Amino acid sequence: MSQTAQIFRGEYSYKMDPKNRVSIHPDFRPAPGEKVFLMRAKSEDMPVLKVLNGAEYDRRVAIVEKSDKTEKEKNKLRGDLARRCHEASINEQGKLLISKGLVEEVGIETEGTAWLIGRHSYFEIMSGANYDTLRKNEEDDEDDLGIYD
Repeated sequence: MSQTAQIFRGEYSYKMDPKNRVSIHPDFRPAPGEKVFLMRAKSEDMPVLKVLNGAEYDRRVAIVEKSDKTEKEKNKLRGDLARRCHEASINEQGKLLISKGLVEEVGIETEGTAWLIGRHSYFEIMSGANYDTLRKNEEDDEDDLGIYD
C-alpha cells in the first residue's frame, strides 16, 4: 500500500443519508482510487469508526511486525486488525458508504448527524450524541504541556 502520510485535523458535521452514506470533508479524502479501512473501535469509551488510509493501516501492521511478540501472537494481532477493518472507498461525489451494521454499532441514526473528527493520522466518525459527550468531556481535559493555550 505504502501511501504518503496524510494529516487529519478539524471537526466536521454531515448528515447521514437514507442509504447510509456520509459526505467526507475534502481534506479527509484519499487520492482517487485509494481505499480506506473502517475500523470498529472505542474512543474515550464511546463507539466510533476509525477511518484509516492505507499508510495508517500499514503503520499498524508494521508495529506488530517489529514487536517482540511470538509469531503466533503476531498472527493473532494481524488477524484481529484485519477482522476489525472493513475496506471501503469514497465515491466521486465524496461520499462514503457505511454498512447498516456499522452505522448501528456506532449509534448514528439514518439521516442523523455524523461527526468527522481529525485525529492526526486517521479520523473518526461518531454520532451526534457521542460528539456532544466528547465536547462536554473537554472541560476535564488536562493540558500539562500547554498546547491548548
